[in-house]
Amino acid sequence: MDLAVFDLDETVICADSTGLWLRWLVSQGFARETLLAEEQALMAQYYAGTLAMEEYMALTLSPLAGLAAPTVAGWVRRWIQRDILPRVYPEARDRIGWHQLRGDKVVICSASGEHLVAPIAERLGAHGALAIGVEVVDDRYSGQTYGTLTYKEGKVTRLTDWRALQQESQFDRTWAYSDSMNDLPLLAQADHALVINPDARLHQEALARGWEVCRWAR
Repeated sequence: MDLAVFDLDETVICADSTGLWLRWLVSQGFARETLLAEEQALMAQYYAGTLAMEEYMALTLSPLAGLAAPTVAGWVRRWIQRDILPRVYPEARDRIGWHQLRGDKVVICSASGEHLVAPIAERLGAHGALAIGVEVVDDRYSGQTYGTLTYKEGKVTRLTDWRALQQESQFDRTWAYSDSMNDLPLLAQADHALVINPDARLHQEALARGWEVCRWAR
């Protein structure tokens, strides 16, 4: 049995999940509209590889602070149906299905919050999700994160910790799928690395390392 690790944003779906979530919150009147411009400014730092993820998460979690977890979970279900499932790459569905038919374990590993990533992974039929921990205190969101953030080297740390807990599963090989240069540590530790619609920097890295380059279209 192999382990298949998929990044989410711009890899499994043709968009950024947190950005879509914030737009949904604004459209429903649950967040201020100026939040969108602030989030986009930080995303420019993400693509440049200079983002402080703690700052990004503090901003994007701010609309949820004090809200009941069951209420937010209901919103997330509606949002996934409307905004996420139509944006899943057909090739991503096929590849996840291919791994499932082989008997592999499929995990979504994302630098988005677990309140979004875990239910998306479940809808996609993945066996698990690794995402940024979002703190809930007395069944209400605090607006804070916890634990090692699944960003850059943090993805490898969290994946290593997760694998150590899989005492009944011995993985022969690891497959990793990502579009982002920020996931270079994750791709580099895989036995099979596949880059999805890479930018110029990641494309050159993939060619130098002999990684497969995939062009997926919606």
